[in-house]
Amino acid sequence: MRVLCVGAGHMGRSHALACQKLDAFEVVGLCTRRKESSQGLLDELGSGVTHYSDYFLALQELKPDAVCIASYTESHYPFTKAALEAGCHVFVEKPLAETLEQSLELVELAKSKKLKLLSGYILRHHPAWTKFVDLARDLGKPLVMRLNLNQQSSGSNWMTHKNLLASVSPVVDCGVHYVDIMCQMTQSKPVRVSGIGARLTDEIGADKINYGQLQVTFEDGSVGWYEAGWGPMISETAFFVKDVIGPKGSVSIRAEKAASEGKSSNVDSHTQTEAFLVHHAELTKEGTFAKSDEVMRVDEDPDHDDLCLREQRYFAKAIVEDLDLSTHLTDVVNSMRIVFAADESFRTGKMVELS
Repeated sequence: MRVLCVGAGHMGRSHALACQKLDAFEVVGLCTRRKESSQGLLDELGSGVTHYSDYFLALQELKPDAVCIASYTESHYPFTKAALEAGCHVFVEKPLAETLEQSLELVELAKSKKLKLLSGYILRHHPAWTKFVDLARDLGKPLVMRLNLNQQSSGSNWMTHKNLLASVSPVVDCGVHYVDIMCQMTQSKPVRVSGIGARLTDEIGADKINYGQLQVTFEDGSVGWYEAGWGPMISETAFFVKDVIGPKGSVSIRAEKAASEGKSSNVDSHTQTEAFLVHHAELTKEGTFAKSDEVMRVDEDPDHDDLCLREQRYFAKAIVEDLDLSTHLTDVVNSMRIVFAADESFRTGKMVELS
């Protein structure tokens, strides 16, 4: 299958090289704003890959079978829509679009065209995060889920964050991953969302925030909290909290290396697990704990590039084997509904009830 790749940043490079490694795909084009900024990736991809600065011209001339979109968020909706209308299967990085309405439109368009649409929810392809979900489901109900991903950034990383902040808040951009994890853990309908946010720098628009937090309540009584901040002022002290509590105990990701070395700017640290700390709430007649805490080491902890390869392998499999992605798309819409509700909440100061 002929693939057009869009974007040559950190995510774009990883996805393009992943596509190139798979026998099912042939990368025929790379679309970026400027060729000089993506020359290194073009060299890595090798001959036969044509560079375009005009995405719509690339679609028209290359007529690819599939498109892999890893550009800035504001391009996700128009690029995905154009690709689907051209009859292409689409992998698009999260978030799927800038609004819930746009997301719903893309999902319906993919269904009507009988094309595969896969969004980049990278944690779904991480074996340790799948295990984390399974362990949480054994804790009983309701669940209390505490997750965050703060990123202290400077230099080119801060520039990337400022570019992202032009269209989305940190809670929307990164939050979809972790809200999706909450939904998988509870398997319950989200019913209300509240959020707070703060603008901590004059380097972003007056209507933008670079710190945010959401709280979501589920139909089964479970509650979840997620926090994200970007910028040179963000603390490294607690950038990595991944913790779930239930009536039967708790499970926490113990990424001690990632959390202790001040590595929030390193994207590999964002998915690292290393080990789980499993705590049992059961007490003896004397009131002491009946079981000791367990530390479960993680055998398989793939890095960022390997996770992107797993995503592209699944994308190819979905196309070749005609996999039903309707559940994936429903989950994508649910996570988008929650993070956009949080955005609305901290702009209006009101809790948002989900229909």
